[in-house]
Amino acid sequence: MPRRECLILCKSVHHGSTAKVAEAMREVLGGRVAAPEEVPYASLADCGVVGFGSGVYYGGMHPALVEWLRGLPDAAAATIPAFIFTTSGLPFLAKVWAAPLRRLLAGKGFDVLGAFACQGFDTWGPLWLTGGLNKNHPDDRDLERARLFADDIARKVWPAKTAVRSA
Repeated sequence: MPRRECLILCKSVHHGSTAKVAEAMREVLGGRVAAPEEVPYASLADCGVVGFGSGVYYGGMHPALVEWLRGLPDAAAATIPAFIFTTSGLPFLAKVWAAPLRRLLAGKGFDVLGAFACQGFDTWGPLWLTGGLNKNHPDDRDLERARLFADDIARKVWPAKTAVRSA
């Protein structure tokens, strides 16, 4: 029987934006959401797909997520499907911010199926003085887009399986 469990590793520190997206994806994919430091590497053996999500911090993914991946033994993730998701004040730059993580995942043997990005509440630096960017994001529309992305991932990983959620 193929591995079926979904694991979503998520670092959402400041406003919980990324955690909201992770939960929306979990609704579709099942499994669990956890911080990387809570997950032993051996638990990947039970995974059918792994998501890696983070807010963007100083132009990159959260250091705890990156360090967890760097510590992963090279053969531990051989061909496990994976996806990336981010929230940020400037999501149009998501490809730039996620590129190092995508390379790291590929180097560890993950098969990266796609990436999702949306606006997140951003109060970095002087932005807090003006109330921040994207105060009400992720909103319902962003979360629905996250669910649709997760549904697409589910169809890639488990092609015979129908969508977990109803459309």
